[in-house]
Amino acid sequence: MKKIFVINGGQHFAHSGGKFNHTLMGLDQAFFTAGNGFQLQVTDINRPYNPDEEVQKFVWADIVVYHTPVWWFSMPYKLKEYIDIVFTAGHRKGIYRSDGRKNDNPAINYGTGGMLHGRKYMLTTTWNAPETAFTLPGEFFREHSVDDGVMFGFHRMNAFTGMEPLESFHFHDLEKNATPERIEAYKNQYLTHLAGVFSNLEIACEA
Repeated sequence: MKKIFVINGGQHFAHSGGKFNHTLMGLDQAFFTAGNGFQLQVTDINRPYNPDEEVQKFVWADIVVYHTPVWWFSMPYKLKEYIDIVFTAGHRKGIYRSDGRKNDNPAINYGTGGMLHGRKYMLTTTWNAPETAFTLPGEFFREHSVDDGVMFGFHRMNAFTGMEPLESFHFHDLEKNATPERIEAYKNQYLTHLAGVFSNLEIACEA
């Protein structure tokens, strides 16, 4: 069985109640079942957690799934706090050993001291921004994708631990244009995404 660790980073703050991220967690729980060949652990960053226990979830997992809204072009501060606390607790306890450099030549090999090699992770983000803000010439993000632009640092953070990315999924226009039809379509698209990613992953593992 594949061991899946899902992190709900949908922080409750101001007008944001994390409702859509909670919906995603429900879809995950319906997909990552024992009948489908998965073991599942979850963390909601809105609830109290023990840092050492969270470290062990990363060490236990084959795949980590992060769900995060994007606030002011970054992750919510409670998710950032979670990562700061848990990754620090994981120093030499399973997440990373060092920054990877050696004293005899400290100019090279930065970022190679992770301890989670062989694990993978998948990122989803939720946005008010429409997808066209990333793709059309002259629009706000200057044709930089979510993964290569705003979330580039997030991906390098995971690379620092040794994890490798699975295909991301990004949900756009979910504030100004969060119609029931859009949400229902996204739910179906996300389930299709999961089926495709994890079907391909099984093929890769068997090859």
